[in-house]
Amino acid sequence: MTLNIRKTAVWVEETHIEMGKPIAPATRKAVAVAVIENPFSGKYVEDLTPLMDIGAELGALLGERCVAALGITPEQAESYGKAAMVGENGELEHAAAILHPKLGAPLRKAVEKGAALVPSSKKMGGPGQDLDVPLGHKDAAYVRSHFDGVEVRMNDAPRRNEILVAVAVTDSGRPLPRVGGLEHKDAEGKDGLR
Repeated sequence: MTLNIRKTAVWVEETHIEMGKPIAPATRKAVAVAVIENPFSGKYVEDLTPLMDIGAELGALLGERCVAALGITPEQAESYGKAAMVGENGELEHAAAILHPKLGAPLRKAVEKGAALVPSSKKMGGPGQDLDVPLGHKDAAYVRSHFDGVEVRMNDAPRRNEILVAVAVTDSGRPLPRVGGLEHKDAEGKDGLR
């Protein structure tokens, strides 16, 4: 099945000051979005393999675009996340098919390693609705400074027969982290937890 992309977008969010304190270097989050045709819109289909294959294509495309937007090398990426919003003629399982079985491996390749699970969210919505993309450390889930998220919205997507798919990558954790736990510099990334 062909991946039909109507549009893509990439954002970079930089935080330079938090609570009056300068953040140097700035914390940065990149989000890459693709608005795609939902081939199963309006009908029940038992085998969602074609959407899983589309997820693999999008994991590579969107992950690479995030890394490029940040201007970093893949190993410099620190956290990641993924999310999808289906239009009203779709179902949540369509978002799950894109996000879970195959999107993760090419995203991990785009950020080098990625031992930890990729945080995800899915929802049904319409044009202009917010989509939250959860974030977590790419190699060690216990790094609390990287528990975060980023919000995306496109004024004209998803339309009723579309899916909006988002991937986020950061080069840092939250600004001014101070809730303890494992620090990025101490993460080993062997088991995806520590």
